[in-house]
Amino acid sequence: MEHDLVIFDNSGVLADSETLGNQVLAALLTRLVVPTTFDEAVEHYLGKTLTDVAQEVRRRTGAVVPEGFVESFHTELFDVFEERLTAVEGVERVLDGLDALGVPYCVASNDTADRLALSLRRTGLLGRMAGRIFSSDLVERPKPAPDLFLHAAAQFGAAPERCLVIEDSPRGVAAARAAGMTVYGFASVTPRDRLADAHRVFGAMDELADLLPGLFPAPLVEVSR
Repeated sequence: MEHDLVIFDNSGVLADSETLGNQVLAALLTRLVVPTTFDEAVEHYLGKTLTDVAQEVRRRTGAVVPEGFVESFHTELFDVFEERLTAVEGVERVLDGLDALGVPYCVASNDTADRLALSLRRTGLLGRMAGRIFSSDLVERPKPAPDLFLHAAAQFGAAPERCLVIEDSPRGVAAARAAGMTVYGFASVTPRDRLADAHRVFGAMDELADLLPGLFPAPLVEVSR
């Protein structure tokens, strides 16, 4: 099926932030709550909101995340982003390819608006995503609910079944599936088996860029917003 819109997740898909974010999370949990390794953070908390992380920590360990944890996490994460955040290798080639084919795209992320804006600015992608940025603040239910993806599609007048989602977390894959969209799983930090519910799994953005001519064989007319 041809698609009228490509929807990208941000963390770990556009921005190479999952490694940084899980390093900060593991260190902060270790310091304030319970010893946590990077691998444990990826396995149990990747793609979740901090509210969900706190609930999962308590469920798994019995430990309670202290008041102020969210603020501390964002402060430390923003400092790390300012120093070290870059775009995912090869993602600009993908976006250039979509531009050349006339395929509209946007970003829909469980990140807050502030974190998403910082991330896109530090990666140099804010300008090309202007006017097509959708954060979790815009909907009542974040991923794995389909609300954010459905909201983004509606802004472009795109039918859900004609949207292609690029995700790197099981929650994002579940949200896209629930929205009735095609979803490709990006297995860079996330193990491939955790993305098994995606319609296709790939390991490098160059791989996705090479697929574009086959996915979009002819230039499309841009969907009005």
